[in-house]
Amino acid sequence: MVDGTRPDSGQDGERKSQLFELPPELAIDADVARRVMVGFIRNQLEQAGFSRGLLGLSGGIDSAVVACLVAEAVGPENLLCLLMPYRSSSPESIEHARLVVDQLGCASDLVDISPLVDGYFGRDGELGAGGAAAGGATPLRRGNLMARARMGVLYDRSVTWGGLVVGTGNKTESLIGYSTIFGDSACALNPIGDLYKSQVRQVAAAMGVPDEIIRKAPSADLWPGQTDEIEGGFSYPELDRLLFWMIDKRRTDEELIAMGFADGAVARVKRLIAVSEFKRQVPPVAKLGPRTTGVDYLYPRRRPGSARRP
Repeated sequence: MVDGTRPDSGQDGERKSQLFELPPELAIDADVARRVMVGFIRNQLEQAGFSRGLLGLSGGIDSAVVACLVAEAVGPENLLCLLMPYRSSSPESIEHARLVVDQLGCASDLVDISPLVDGYFGRDGELGAGGAAAGGATPLRRGNLMARARMGVLYDRSVTWGGLVVGTGNKTESLIGYSTIFGDSACALNPIGDLYKSQVRQVAAAMGVPDEIIRKAPSADLWPGQTDEIEGGFSYPELDRLLFWMIDKRRTDEELIAMGFADGAVARVKRLIAVSEFKRQVPPVAKLGPRTTGVDYLYPRRRPGSARRP
């Protein structure tokens, strides 16, 4: 492993500070990746006839990076960041989100989703709209509804803001299914969807995302003390390495094990990828007519007449 660093100004000229652990095979040219993603955002918005974007800013590294990319692509005045805590969310998440908003100078709004979630599940022994079946919901069920409530808020605000919802999910989470379908995975475009978590950290360092956001343990903030790595039983650097060799380099199980990956880890990750395939594809349609959408009635996103403006 190598250290993820970025230059800091100081009396000695170029002082380096360690920010994260970076597997060497995951190293990328962050400046090139940044230019590609900024151009992607700008082009996707223009093709759809929009000049503005909005996203959910969680206080984590992924949404912080995407906020920086959108601000660079279309200007901070055309970016809206929504902070959407639940009543049990960590206060640190809001603090870190505000750091990004202040740094970028973009518009922001805070929407407490607690009444939305509690209105369905209930609270303090009182049943909500979901009735008894929702009363004993597990933290996972509650977390999924939180993610979908946030996306519902985002898409509603996209109307008043006049912009497209920009996704904040990375490649690692997408591959292992660590996302909520029609929740945090829903979006109109996703600039970081082909970056592993380790690579998102590289881009974050290159774009000046605050150090405390880069260094902190990634968390979906579903319940107090929850972190992605503890819940999933993995470390992102090691998981990213395995996914890189398994997916990008197409190594066989035998080759992966020979490289030093545990056979149990290889089997588990392959299983996670397989069972979450439905999350990465559009819903299939039963073909009944001569031209079926998504089957043989296919057009690119930039089809003639798709732009909202002439």
